[in-house]
Amino acid sequence: MRLKLHWQIVIAIAAGILAGSLSGETGGLAGVSFYSVYDFFGTLFINALKMLIVPLIASSIIVGVASIGSSGNLGRLGYKTLGVYLLTTLAAILVGLVLVNTLRPGEIDGEPVKELLALDTTADDVLASVSERGAGDIVAVLLRAVPPNIVAAAANGQMLGIIFFCLLFGFFMTRLDDDYAQPLYRFWSGVFHVMMRMTEWVMLFAPIGVFGLVGRVVARTGFDAAVPLLVFAGVVLLALVVHAFATLPLLLKFVAGVSPGRVLKFISPAMLTAFSTASSAATLPITMEAVEEGMGVPNRISSFVLPLGATVNMDGTALYECSAVLFLAQAYGVELSILTQLLVVFTALVTSIGVAGIPSASLVAIAIILAAVGLPVEAIGVLFVFDRILDMSRTSVNILGDSCCTVIVARLEGESLPAIREDVATRGREV
Repeated sequence: MRLKLHWQIVIAIAAGILAGSLSGETGGLAGVSFYSVYDFFGTLFINALKMLIVPLIASSIIVGVASIGSSGNLGRLGYKTLGVYLLTTLAAILVGLVLVNTLRPGEIDGEPVKELLALDTTADDVLASVSERGAGDIVAVLLRAVPPNIVAAAANGQMLGIIFFCLLFGFFMTRLDDDYAQPLYRFWSGVFHVMMRMTEWVMLFAPIGVFGLVGRVVARTGFDAAVPLLVFAGVVLLALVVHAFATLPLLLKFVAGVSPGRVLKFISPAMLTAFSTASSAATLPITMEAVEEGMGVPNRISSFVLPLGATVNMDGTALYECSAVLFLAQAYGVELSILTQLLVVFTALVTSIGVAGIPSASLVAIAIILAAVGLPVEAIGVLFVFDRILDMSRTSVNILGDSCCTVIVARLEGESLPAIREDVATRGREV
C-alpha cells in the first residue's frame, strides 16, 4: 500500500535533516559534494512549481471570477473575502505584538542585545531617526497592483499585479455577450484543468524535492546560532503556534461553525509542502485540492479566494514582520511608543499584501518597515541566521490562514460543507 503524500513528505523532511547534518556543506563522494546534490533536487522541484504559478493563478482567478457571474455576486464575495483576510491578518499581527512586548526577546536580563548582535548604531541615533519617520514609504507597495506592463509583471513574478489584471479580465468577461464570453470561458477553463493535471504530475516528485530542500538548509546552516536569535526564533514560533492553533480555530468554530480539527486534517499535506518549500504560491495547487476535494468548498469560491489569498493574505508573514521590527528596536534599546507600534502594525498589514509568495520575500518587506519607522535597515542582516526555518514555519501558517478564510467565506456564502461540520458528523454517528 502506497503511503499518502503528507507521510512521504514527513519522511523526506526527517531524512533531509539527518542527511544534511551528517554531510555538512563540505561532505562528498567521488568529487561530488552532497550539498550540490541537495541543491540540484531542491532547486529542480522549486523551479517546476514556479513554472506552474503564473498560468495556474491567471486561469484559476479568471475562471473563478467569471463563474461567479453577476457583478453583484462578485462584489459580495469580494467584500467578504477581503474582510475575512484583513481580520485574520490583523489578529496575527496583534498576537506577535503582544508576545514580543511581553517576552522581550531583544533583551537579556533587561539589557539590550545590541552588542551581542554587533549592531553599531547607537540607541540615541536610532531613537532620533524613529521620531522623524512616517508611513509614506509604503505607498509604493500599493502601486504594484497596477503594473504598467502585465507581461513584464508576469515575467518578474509580481503576483499582485497579475491578480489585479485577472480580476478585471474575469469581471469584464461577465459583461460580454455569450457569443464572446463562452469561448473565452471554455479556453481559460481548459487552461486551468491542464495546469491542475500538470501540478498533480509535478507533486509525484515532491518527496525527492523536499529531501533536497531540507538537506540543503541543514547542511549549510547547521544548528548553531547566537542565544538572542534563538530566543527571538522561539518567540516567533510561539506566536505562530498561538495564531495557528488558537486564533484561527476559534474563528473556524464560532464564525464558520466547523470543526477546526477536521480542517487541520485535510490541510496538513499543504502545510507540510509549504513548510518544505517556504512558498505559499508554489503550494497553491495542493491547497486548492485539499480545500475542494477534502473540505467540499465549491470551485467557484476556492478558485477566487485561494489565489487571491496566496498574495494578499499572509498571516504568518505579517506576524513575523511585526515581531522582527519590534525585536530589533528592543535590541537597540529603543522603546517604541504606542503610536509607533501602531505604525508598525499598519505597515506590516499593508506590506504583507505585497509580499511575493516565494522564500524569504518578507525580508524585503521588513526592510521597508524598518525604513518607514526609522530603524537602521542594515540591522536586517541578523535575521538571516534563522530566516529559512522561520520562513518555512510562517509559510505553513500562511497556507492555514488562506484555507481557514476560504472555509469561512464559503460558510458566509451559505455552503453547508458537511465534511467539516461537527453537527453533521455527530448526527451521522447517532444514526
